[in-house]
Amino acid sequence: MSLGRKLLVGLPVLVLLALVAVFFLRLDRGGQPMIPPSALIGKPAPQFDLAGYDAEHPGLSDADLRQGGVTLVNVFASWCAPCIAELPQLKVLAEQHGVTIHAIAWKDKPEAMAQVFAEYGNPFRRIGLDNNGRAAIAWGISGVPETFVVRGDGTVVYRHLGDIRPEHIPALLETIKKAQQQ
Repeated sequence: MSLGRKLLVGLPVLVLLALVAVFFLRLDRGGQPMIPPSALIGKPAPQFDLAGYDAEHPGLSDADLRQGGVTLVNVFASWCAPCIAELPQLKVLAEQHGVTIHAIAWKDKPEAMAQVFAEYGNPFRRIGLDNNGRAAIAWGISGVPETFVVRGDGTVVYRHLGDIRPEHIPALLETIKKAQQQ
């Protein structure tokens, strides 16, 4: 077989391997999916006003995020396994580090939330029910859970995609500290 013929036979295989390599390089950035940064970073939190999930727990609005202190806004659902998995870390942030955490309960049911909180605890100061998903859309979430750091003037300064794990706490506390100094 001549060299030219060998190249013609091997060329499609090389092209396929090159395409596969490009595909995987574009998909995998250190284990993080290629999701664009939040358009909210550096801007005011979107306007929203959500009812509480029961009489004992007040709702949440954008005005609650402009009360002078840095807060976390966690988009949460009781049917979301990663949301439940991050509750211990959120409790550590709230109880051991004094972080104020509010939740937007995305398309959730108060009864289901009550069951989860009875078993795992409730780290949230305020919980707003987002039954129609409009608040989550305004925040630009790509799925649950997502957590935002919001300065006391209501400006969004950081977005964390996915569940908060123990190894994320130091960086998150540093982000909160920087937001307090701004």
